[in-house]
Parts: sequence; C-alpha cells; structure tokens
Amino acid sequence: MPAGPLLIARYSILHNLSMAGVSAGMIVVAIVHFANNPQNAPTLSLNDPRFTLFTMLALAMAYYVYLGISRARDRSAQVAVGRDGIRLGFGRDRLLAWDDIHWVRVRRLGFRPQLEIGLADQAFLAADLRLSQWSFDDSLRPVRGQPTTVLVRDNGLDARSSALLDAVRTVRPNLVKS
Repeated sequence: MPAGPLLIARYSILHNLSMAGVSAGMIVVAIVHFANNPQNAPTLSLNDPRFTLFTMLALAMAYYVYLGISRARDRSAQVAVGRDGIRLGFGRDRLLAWDDIHWVRVRRLGFRPQLEIGLADQAFLAADLRLSQWSFDDSLRPVRGQPTTVLVRDNGLDARSSALLDAVRTVRPNLVKS
C-alpha cells in the first residue's frame, strides 16, 4: 500500500470560480436592468419591499462570490482516504481512524450520490464535527435517523463520491456497504 493518501479530494477550481462568476453576473444583470429601466427600479427605502428583496438577493449572491473565490483558492485536502483512515477537512481537519468506522457507502440523495460514513458512538462524539441540518453550504451533514453517521457531499469537489468509495474499497473492502 502506498505511504501517502490513496485519494485526495480538494475544492474544484472550475466549479467554484464558475459559481462566483455566475453570482457576480447575476448582480451585474440586476444593476444593468434597473439602470436601463429606472421606472421599474425600487425606491431606495426599506419601506419598499422590492428594495428589501433585491438587497437581500444581492447580499446572497455576494456571499456566493466570496465563497466561490475562497474555495477556489483553498488547495488543502477536504477528503483524504489513506492507510490511517478518512481525513475530513471542511474547516474541521479530523481523522476518522479505520477502527472507528463501521461502514461506508454511497447513497443517492436527490440527484447526486453522496458518501455516508457510519462511525462508532464514541468516535462520533470525540470527532466533534459540529454538524448542522441548517448549514446549506456545508459539505458535512448529519443523516436523519442515523445519529452517528456523517454524510459527505461532493458538491464543488474535484472527486466524486464513487471515487472516494473506490478508494475505501481498496484499503478496507470489508467496510463497504451496499
């Protein structure tokens, strides 16, 4: 077995810069539209619900511009499958040792397959992954009904969940669950 990680998944530069570009483009299109059609522009007052709506939308798009650029610049490993276990980044930098992992599988949720990792109870608590159902941009999620399972979304990563599962299958085929 190789000394380093078998597979490293980082934030995809193309995906994240595209997200930033589309978001910035949406802000520019709205500004140009209201500049060309001033009669349709909302008044600059919090009493105008359209002004409030467009301001909130512009702030949301500005957040995605920031998020896309910062993720494209971040070249650290977000998921690494190696001989010691699975290392999860995403601002947490936690190693899940193979002894603490009960099973790993790919499960389709919506349109995309996502990697699920079933952990031992104590390992889950010790990892302190700070999972939240409400964090929309977080790639680590809890799985409803499975309190010690971590869901790893591959949105914006340069490796798919199936490739991550194949790397796990290479190291520990007994942990792969269908």
